[in-house]
Amino acid sequence: MSKEDPKLQDLNRDRVGHEGKELTTDQGVRVEHTDDSLSAGERGPTLIEDFHFREKLTRFDHERIPERVVHARGSGAYGTFTCTEPMTELTRAHFLSEAGLETPVFVRFSTVGGSRGSADTVRDVRGFATKFYTRAGNYDLVGNNMPVFFIQDGIKFPDFVHAVKPEPPNEMPQASSAHDTFYDFVSLQPETMHMLMWLMSDRAIPRSYRTMEGFGVHTYRFVNAAGKGTLVKFHWRPKLGTHSLVWDETQKIAGADPDFNRRDLWEAIESGNGPEYDLAVQLVPEEREHDFDFDLLDPTKIIPEEEVPLRVIGRMVLNRNPDNFFAETEQVAFCVQNVVPGIDFTNDPLLQARLFSYLDTQLIRLGGPNFAQLPVNRPVAEVHHHQRDGYGQHRIDISPVSYHKNSIAGGCPHLASIEEGAFRHYTERVDGQVIRKRSESFKDFYSQATLFWNSMSDWEKQHIVDALRFELGKVEREYIRERMIEQLGHVDHGLASQVAEGLGLSAPPESGRNHGRSSPALSQATQPGSVATRKVAVLAADGVDAAKLGPVLESLREHGAVCEILAPHAGTLNGTGETKVDRAMQTMASVLYDGVLVAGGRDSVDALRRSGTAVRYVAEAYKHAKPVGALGEGVDLLREAPLNDARLSDNGLVDESGVVTLAATGNGGRELDQFAQAFAQAMSEHRHFDRNVQVVPA
Repeated sequence: MSKEDPKLQDLNRDRVGHEGKELTTDQGVRVEHTDDSLSAGERGPTLIEDFHFREKLTRFDHERIPERVVHARGSGAYGTFTCTEPMTELTRAHFLSEAGLETPVFVRFSTVGGSRGSADTVRDVRGFATKFYTRAGNYDLVGNNMPVFFIQDGIKFPDFVHAVKPEPPNEMPQASSAHDTFYDFVSLQPETMHMLMWLMSDRAIPRSYRTMEGFGVHTYRFVNAAGKGTLVKFHWRPKLGTHSLVWDETQKIAGADPDFNRRDLWEAIESGNGPEYDLAVQLVPEEREHDFDFDLLDPTKIIPEEEVPLRVIGRMVLNRNPDNFFAETEQVAFCVQNVVPGIDFTNDPLLQARLFSYLDTQLIRLGGPNFAQLPVNRPVAEVHHHQRDGYGQHRIDISPVSYHKNSIAGGCPHLASIEEGAFRHYTERVDGQVIRKRSESFKDFYSQATLFWNSMSDWEKQHIVDALRFELGKVEREYIRERMIEQLGHVDHGLASQVAEGLGLSAPPESGRNHGRSSPALSQATQPGSVATRKVAVLAADGVDAAKLGPVLESLREHGAVCEILAPHAGTLNGTGETKVDRAMQTMASVLYDGVLVAGGRDSVDALRRSGTAVRYVAEAYKHAKPVGALGEGVDLLREAPLNDARLSDNGLVDESGVVTLAATGNGGRELDQFAQAFAQAMSEHRHFDRNVQVVPA
């Protein structure tokens, strides 16, 4: 046997496999439990002496530089938050103290799993983080577009993210949960099932950041001047309603414009149509904390709006784009620990972990402890303390002392009183054994997943089934697919059976677990709609009937729609008057618009009919349940598509399942106005899933 080269031995020393080995810390200490952090009692706060928890989170936070480990791909904007209902009886928070009081904000939206170079429209959770620059200091409300999370205890966060990230051997797939390690983790952690239902729903593929809800996820605490606490959950509700894409569409957009959501936000703000959101809260008096059939400290649970209604307390408008993406959007540092007097934490074990993790992450990302001095992170409140030096120090402190207590500087900076706005932590009794154990009140893993399923409309349920078939169809190990079907059976037997059928697997035994309860507020089928800022692709060519098209476009734009004329070539079109082309058709795609309108004019329509691109625009928009309209001879292009069971009349006005037409015989001013009104209404409804079209994953 030949002797191995010593250099090769040194290299192989770093190649470590873990099969058959015990889990240890970095110091080689064997670990007996890694699913729960050490706490003072089962429902108590996390203890800093938990060295395994701290090491695990620290190592995870420092894994990658320079981009964020999670939420790497983001888009940001400045704006203003206005208090509309003072909350002084419940909280000392100054920015909620006076109706009409304005507070500047910076918001960062993001995907979670992908890298900075991934596409916007992947199936993923979206971050919704808001930095309030209040007079009492910065307050960071760091949330997501879903009100729950995958895990109950933050010690599992590295495991979850490692599972959902690209797999280690080949760094694939990018920004996707459709692979073995994710579903291996999920199928072994039943607490993930509620969040999985949200992830498989249309909530995971939002149409835009402007039509996306935001949630604080955790239960926080308002604290008033008397020290009394009230439990609170935060909700951001978009003025335009909550609307989504469809799966087939997201994949095409990822190729046509991977910056789709980022571009949409930027262009909306630049055009003066920046998004607006209501800030609403659910409030629970402390004496009612245990009145629910779930634990309010469990981040995998919601409070159904039917049990605790939402109360709107403010409005946020985003109205200014950053001047430099790196300096602002990339360097903005959100820390869950950044609270102001009047807002405090609870013992939610995931929240407790985030209090440590976010600061630790910023230290490695931004090079040291002075990241709060960067312009986008700098508070408007004055900053005075004894911290000194370190990487990235911008302040030039001229005080001769850097300690407390001191007499040389007259004791300054001196301690503030409560009356002067000092922060005081909420006083709470904590007792219990030092223990690593989950509270029994956290052990219901399926009832709210079932609640979510029961609350969906028929088309939303179909999309969830399609999503699970697609995702699990990408899982290579059959035993993981089978285990997932078993888990879905605990949510709803019908759901599990439909997914199993699509995978060629056996349905699980009927369990009879579905409790039959629902929460209508969870469905997107009842969302408010608006035509405002929705984008219409207007298809036209030389010979367009501009005289008929002009009044329709004018009416749609008065309603707030964004109409862009697309043609086979750039420049201007000849017809009944010159028509300026906004974009050449081949540079865009129907998936980048909310609806398609075909202009009239025989020569124009004949030219469009000869264009496969124009026919595809109409057919694809119809397939994706978007509004489709046609003026005069433009109806012929709709027939060319064709539009399945859509009823297209040779004369008169037709409005059926979002298909609106005005035949060539009806072109009076009143009829044109009726057409514009009908098409605007169809656009405001966003999608028309009552069509006889099934959108399945491509």
